[in-house]
Amino acid sequence: METKLEAECRRLAGRIPYRTTNGVYQDDYVEKDISWWTNGFWPGILWQMYHATGKGLYRQAAETAERQLDKALHDFVGLHHDTGFMWLHSAVADYRLTGNEASRVRGLTAASVLAGRFNPVGGYLRAWNHDCVEPNEDCTGWIIVDSMMNIPLLYWASEVTKDPRFAHIATAHADTVRRTLVREDGSCGHIACLDPVTGELKTVLGGQGYGPGSSWSRGQSWIVYGFALSYRHTKDPKYLETAKRTANYFIANISLTDHIARCDFRQPADPDYLDTSASLCAACGLLEIAIHVDGAEKAMYRAHAEKIIRSTVEKHCNWAPAQDSIVQDCKVAYHNCDDQTDLIYADYFLLEAVLRLLDKDFLIW
Repeated sequence: METKLEAECRRLAGRIPYRTTNGVYQDDYVEKDISWWTNGFWPGILWQMYHATGKGLYRQAAETAERQLDKALHDFVGLHHDTGFMWLHSAVADYRLTGNEASRVRGLTAASVLAGRFNPVGGYLRAWNHDCVEPNEDCTGWIIVDSMMNIPLLYWASEVTKDPRFAHIATAHADTVRRTLVREDGSCGHIACLDPVTGELKTVLGGQGYGPGSSWSRGQSWIVYGFALSYRHTKDPKYLETAKRTANYFIANISLTDHIARCDFRQPADPDYLDTSASLCAACGLLEIAIHVDGAEKAMYRAHAEKIIRSTVEKHCNWAPAQDSIVQDCKVAYHNCDDQTDLIYADYFLLEAVLRLLDKDFLIW
């Protein structure tokens, strides 16, 4: 993995990737869309590699990406609920590893942007902006499961400022997600539509999954890992219970498909789309849960994480150093997207999971 990532780092030379075309990172998201939600995962890979290896080229490339993301902060209008993905992995990671004060300020600015999306009546952080959805859709009251992976930015902001208001927003939002999107059987929906004036739940949409009432696997992984992280930051037992319940549902479903998630656990048999990115995010979540439980539970969650990683590495990776991207067979969404593809965040979650197993990771969330 180190050989491949070092080769990519040297080839990219200041560009921020998302996914490949014919095995090459052709698009540079510094130029294409600096506010794109995945732009933090490449610097996240770089900081994890710097921490694990001590090699300066990773730090230098990560610092370059962090400075490039300043334009997104300054432009502001392209930002939404995904500021956590963008700055936890760049500025906050930098601050945690180096103590860089400029990075601390960047992280707190991003946290303030995220906190500014809070609707106090509904107790939620609004997802997306109007230009992110269809012209006939009003997303003012929408929340999505992805947000659970972004609220650690708010927990961090409270930690470094000693100001609890950021964490209060995070827990209020987590409670609303838990109430509106997590089902009794441990599955979850993707999008909850609330009345932005009253906070009342109006409906739940299928979003990037197969349809309403289905079970989009990457959304499921956001929930598993997100609630495990909320437990880490708050020690509220209901968050650990939610993480375990949704993790058990995830495990039950991947046990039927060689520990690789289908794009939606309730999709039709044909086409049989996979999403390795969902499996790897969930693997990190399972390893996080294992930290907080004991005995047979700890062994069970860790064993399933290891099975996910092994299956991915053996059957769904491209290890050729001359080609870009490692993890294959991802899926952005069930409908209206390309078929199986690679995605930068799948590589990030594979790296984090492996480093967790080797005890060489650091807390990026």
